[in-house]
Amino acid sequence: MLKLEEVTIEKYKSFNEAQTFSVDPKVTVLVGMNEAGKSTLLEAVAKTNYFQEDDTSFQFDTTYDYPRKEKKKYDKRGIVAEVVKSKYSISDDLVVKVNQDLGSDLFSGTELTHIKLYDNSEKIEGIEINVEEFIKNKSSEFDFDDAIVGKLLEIKSNDEFGQLIGQIEDPQLKEALKDLRVYFENTLQFENPLVEYIVRKWIKPNIPKFLYYDEYYALPSEVNMETLRTKGSQDESLKTAKALFDLAQIDLDEVVDGKNSELFIAELEATSNEISDTLFKYWKTNQNLKIEFKTHKLPVLLIRVENQNQGLSLPLKNRSKGFNWFFSFIVWFSKIQEDTDSNYILLLDEPGLNLHAAAQADLLKFIEDLSDNYQVIYTTHSPFMVDSQHLDRVRTIVETDNGSKISDSIQEKDPNTLFPLQAALGYDIAQNLFISKKNLLVEGPADLLYLEVMSNILKENERKGLREDVTIVPVGGLDKVSTFISLLRGNKLDIACLLDSIADPKSKQKMEDLIRKKIIKSKNIRFFDEFATKNGGKADIEDMFEKSDYLKIFNSTFEKYEDIKIEDVEKDDGRIIPQISNHLGIERFNHYRPANALLKMGVEMDYFAPSTLDCFEKMFIEINKLL
Repeated sequence: MLKLEEVTIEKYKSFNEAQTFSVDPKVTVLVGMNEAGKSTLLEAVAKTNYFQEDDTSFQFDTTYDYPRKEKKKYDKRGIVAEVVKSKYSISDDLVVKVNQDLGSDLFSGTELTHIKLYDNSEKIEGIEINVEEFIKNKSSEFDFDDAIVGKLLEIKSNDEFGQLIGQIEDPQLKEALKDLRVYFENTLQFENPLVEYIVRKWIKPNIPKFLYYDEYYALPSEVNMETLRTKGSQDESLKTAKALFDLAQIDLDEVVDGKNSELFIAELEATSNEISDTLFKYWKTNQNLKIEFKTHKLPVLLIRVENQNQGLSLPLKNRSKGFNWFFSFIVWFSKIQEDTDSNYILLLDEPGLNLHAAAQADLLKFIEDLSDNYQVIYTTHSPFMVDSQHLDRVRTIVETDNGSKISDSIQEKDPNTLFPLQAALGYDIAQNLFISKKNLLVEGPADLLYLEVMSNILKENERKGLREDVTIVPVGGLDKVSTFISLLRGNKLDIACLLDSIADPKSKQKMEDLIRKKIIKSKNIRFFDEFATKNGGKADIEDMFEKSDYLKIFNSTFEKYEDIKIEDVEKDDGRIIPQISNHLGIERFNHYRPANALLKMGVEMDYFAPSTLDCFEKMFIEINKLL
């Protein structure tokens, strides 16, 4: 009926200036460093219409909530300030229902603003209705004369309407007026009684309630049911336990008084089975867990988790914090789902904070599924809780000298705040590099470019190039190759390596260890020196080219050096790279630039010597066999 579109938070705790952020129709992610103001913002939003009206911890209080350095000025003003403005869109269905109630198409609102003040009063702006048109329509229906119409236009309250009815003697007219009285009650004392009627009957009941959940609501391992009976609605640590008992429809009075304890355990277990179906749909980390309920001595309930593989059960608190959070949240949320008459928005503070990265990915799927029926706003600083496919949903919060600031992710400049987004994007890019079943690891981007260019030239001339289903993956240096192999083996991918000759003993030892531990087969690690013939036993990818070919590429790339002639580097059969460096008297040049230059040249096959083409073709044939 109503969907949250935008929130403006005025002066509140760390927010010294008004800050506005848009709310996604499905999921909004608040990203920022610790103490930036993420939880503060979520808390303020929750207080605008918390789902439990009697929960005083979710009510505004200037003593605790107004920015301290300005509180004295605020107190002297003596005016109650607005604290949060929430803009909602109005659904077409709700517009139709309002107009059906009014008896004509007088209401055409598309959005409204709900304003919460520091005294916890509220205002609703943006609802407009023409009372005169409404009365004229009713006048034609009930045949009111002009005098009655005029008096109706002046009425502002239920008492005034009662006085008008008292002045009427015609019984039919009295009855007609009584049918209209409901529209003029104006209990909220609006200037326009018809607007008040629409707000009271149609808008306020449809403003979403906010469900705030954080790690402090986790289920305890032991629940004293006597304490739960007396303090369950006030004690935050017992809120989820209370939700569990409500779900199971258990009468605490009967249980505490010792009546039918077996029935109560049976009801809890039946409820737990239903919750577990949802839990294990998303909890992929360990599917062999089972929730157990036991009574040691009434009125104490014990909640344990059994590992069915090990035949071992432990108190809930002794299981991982991540599992406890997930289970507790589903219990809590399942209770909310039972209320089908209300619209909820879920506010999750650092959800899955203690979950493993893979489990956080499962939680993201759960949140995405929840968003089909509920808007979700959550805070995080974990890159694994940011969906890189939906970075448009991210709002960043950063602490500045002038308080907390909110912005869209594309506007944020603070590197620390952006880190989770960059990490999430980098992780996604890394994952997408390995979407191929078959992967050829090379040391750097220059290798990638050379192999792509030479493979394409060969294939364009009906010779053998690299297979189409092989992805070339530059790993960023020889020292990272072993790490990449170790990481990728868990993804069930086919992997081969094509590397420069290894001179570093540590890198060589790492590769040998991978082979010895059967992480990769020795035949899947190949070196350029196997294919480059004039290399003196060592070779880089540049040695796959005839020296004259590589010098053409090099001379075209570096204009600051005089062209190097073949006789300048023909003194031995060693690698071309150190020969060029020695000739120029430099320690190193940028190896990537010649590769990038070759790519841009768009050369044909006749640019290269036949021996260069043969060398690359022989290599591609061998690599294709491996994969």
